[in-house]
Amino acid sequence: YETKGDYWLLDNETKSLKQLGKTLPASSLMFAKLSPDGKKAAYVSGHNVYVEDIATGISKQLTTDGTAKLINGTFDWVYEEEFGCRDGFRWSPDSRSIAYWQIDATKIRNYLMLNTTDSIYSFTVPVEYPKVGEDPSSCKIGVLDIATAKTRWMNVPGDAVQHYIPRMEWAGNANEIIVQQLNRKQQESKIMLLNAKTGDAKIVYEEADKAWIDIKSRWHDDDPTGWEWINNGQQFLWVSEKDGWRHIYVVNKDGRKETLVTKGDYDMISLEAIDEKNGFVYFMASPNNALQQYLYRSKLDGSVRAELVSPTAQQGTHAYQLSPNAAYAKHNFSSAANAPEEDWVKLPTNEIIKGGNKKNAQPFPAPEGTKTEFIKITTDDGVTMDGWKIMPDNFDSTKKYPVVFYVYSEPGAATVADSYGAAGTFLYNGDIANDGYIQISLDGRGTPAPKGAAWRKSIYKKVGILNIRDQAMAAKKILEWKYVDKDRIAVWGWSGGGSTTLNLMFQYPEIYKTGIAIAPVANRLCYDNIYEERYMGLPKENKEDYIKASAITHAKGLKGNLLVVHGTGDDNVHYQNTEMLINELVKNNKQFSLMSYPNRTHSINEGRGTSMHLVTLFTNYLKEHCPGGGR
Repeated sequence: YETKGDYWLLDNETKSLKQLGKTLPASSLMFAKLSPDGKKAAYVSGHNVYVEDIATGISKQLTTDGTAKLINGTFDWVYEEEFGCRDGFRWSPDSRSIAYWQIDATKIRNYLMLNTTDSIYSFTVPVEYPKVGEDPSSCKIGVLDIATAKTRWMNVPGDAVQHYIPRMEWAGNANEIIVQQLNRKQQESKIMLLNAKTGDAKIVYEEADKAWIDIKSRWHDDDPTGWEWINNGQQFLWVSEKDGWRHIYVVNKDGRKETLVTKGDYDMISLEAIDEKNGFVYFMASPNNALQQYLYRSKLDGSVRAELVSPTAQQGTHAYQLSPNAAYAKHNFSSAANAPEEDWVKLPTNEIIKGGNKKNAQPFPAPEGTKTEFIKITTDDGVTMDGWKIMPDNFDSTKKYPVVFYVYSEPGAATVADSYGAAGTFLYNGDIANDGYIQISLDGRGTPAPKGAAWRKSIYKKVGILNIRDQAMAAKKILEWKYVDKDRIAVWGWSGGGSTTLNLMFQYPEIYKTGIAIAPVANRLCYDNIYEERYMGLPKENKEDYIKASAITHAKGLKGNLLVVHGTGDDNVHYQNTEMLINELVKNNKQFSLMSYPNRTHSINEGRGTSMHLVTLFTNYLKEHCPGGGR
């Protein structure tokens, strides 16, 4: 994601603008922020940390060793992609020091992409990328003295290569820093207090999980690196799944006492705000329907059960941006049956102060033609899956119709939600319901639904197997519907959904007749280490699970119509996945269709005409091999 740019300071009295870092290359600054005393600004440029005096405009370089492989104050590709870490430095409360991450990626090998179209001679495009099984970057925490520009390195115990530090913050004072350390398998978490003066570390809180510890569960996958302090820095909020549900805890800084705040058999979805003055924490949850989201609040002392804050008349998905004191919020609401609406409200009463439907706070109906139905499918394995279904226009129950399944079915995302626009076949060029297709999507085990840790983590070491079986077993039930044409069953997905599509086509060819796999991970040993090792373990310990999970292992099972789409410039899921897949399909004399987009990335949207070409390709292939309409 693009994080570089130019920063300006606005003087509220004079209305004048002053540019920060104007002696540095244009649009090279990252994460500029003012010191707590407002006298200085710090930022990153060229992998080094700088500080600038606001009054004089004099800039001072604090680190000098930064390179493309030795990164100060921000992160490498895989930390950002898989941990959500971007902003890599923190001002001390007294404005005298800066704590920062240093990522040493000097031993990370480059994956070389090949550009053959931007020059008559091809050239390589190196991408720093630690494949699964390869050692990750080493990481350490330093404290910069602003006056001397000297760094004191913290003595964090453990091998710096075989551990990650995804979270760091000043511990409520200028003398201590708090960090979270994960082991390489991401099954052990340690919270440590670091002495900023001596570098000494003390472990104050530990946690372990037989599958993995999810550190991105606090803020809707936004930057997880910070901390939430209360009680003058003597306690902090912590999110854990250790009792089987994702809950908020209040933990003493020394780790000796913890209080469960969000009690009950439900998942806290995301932490929204802390109202310490009145003793509340606000968070999103949906105890009664995993497809929806509502704002709740609980007492910080855990004394009472969670209280619903969102309007009861609005059943669906809510989203909030709360003021720091949680007294006001920007509120958004939508559902499959209701178009998005936005208003500004007082909390906790939901009194509308701007926008919205002030008369009765009833939701606005969606435009005519919205037909999403939510379904539950229970497989022969006893697994109940949530799904959405959109029926064809002019449906005739005496006829049989084709089904198009949209899949993702991995820990990275869910596809079923009660929100406006969440359902549908977004790559179809035209009115797919009018063209006579049944559209369905299902979330099986392993997807990040708020159904408890057991649901999410049952997929451990079984990605590509368990999630594939869930999808296929649910599809079998759907094929029993009298109006479904068993000979016209299509499946498609992108990225992890592309991988799922391949595995379904190869492992269950008796069900799926047509598949469109976009940017798929065909060989799980080709993806990055943080993601794969979190969900699959270390390949040196269980490589056989990676092999079973990889679509290329099952390519010989293809019987139906397969279209594979991939950008050759994909720096996330490398094009080599598709080339390895091609080799397996060719070896087994399996005929298929291929569309390669030169130098397009994972999103396949660069270049004039690309998006229209893709949707046309998708639509034409589906119509040709899985034609719509009742028969």
